[in-house]
Amino acid sequence: MGIKDWPEHLRPRERLIRDGAPALSDQELLAVFLRVGVRGRSAVDLGCDLITRFGSLGGMFSASLRDFAAVPGLGAAKYAQLQAVMELAQRAIAEQLRSGDLLTSPAAVRSYLSMRLGRQHHESFLVMFLDVKNRLVECEELFTGTLTHTSVYPREVVKKALAHNAASVMLVHNHPSGVAEPSDCDLMLTRALVQALALVDVRVLDHFVVAGPHVHSFAEHGQM
Repeated sequence: MGIKDWPEHLRPRERLIRDGAPALSDQELLAVFLRVGVRGRSAVDLGCDLITRFGSLGGMFSASLRDFAAVPGLGAAKYAQLQAVMELAQRAIAEQLRSGDLLTSPAAVRSYLSMRLGRQHHESFLVMFLDVKNRLVECEELFTGTLTHTSVYPREVVKKALAHNAASVMLVHNHPSGVAEPSDCDLMLTRALVQALALVDVRVLDHFVVAGPHVHSFAEHGQM
């Protein structure tokens, strides 16, 4: 039975309008996004199929077009829409970070970093450049690859900090392995960058390791 045949008070879209998006399950939210199901499967059923197939919402968002389109009833158009939704959400959070003090918005910072790096299958090193009021000026990806083998050059980080006239920075990199704990190399790199940036009077406020939905803060764990 299709959702249009359900009682109106049970339909996901009507419930979202009436009760707000947080009242819906993951499957129901996906049903609102998908709009229609496939023959013999409602949009809610299809949402359940997606989460089961990819293991989680994060797994679904990080799926390749090929894997996503392998689900009956889905294709390139829905994949593009899903990626656009994620990018819009990421940009909305970035706007929030640019307008306020990042030190008073730790949840927003973690959400932004998890959305930006949590789905990547390769390692990236980002730097968040902040002004004197701790507002985000720019978040720039400076290095990619396997960071244990690809050098992160302190000189390049210093040059970018000066170019952005940054008063402070937050360092960020991801662990595609899914383990957010920093390695000894991560700790050594952090110390090297703190020392290099101090020479130009730029403070390092934190270093984050992103692993899927998990974000590890060096500052919170006394590792700076």
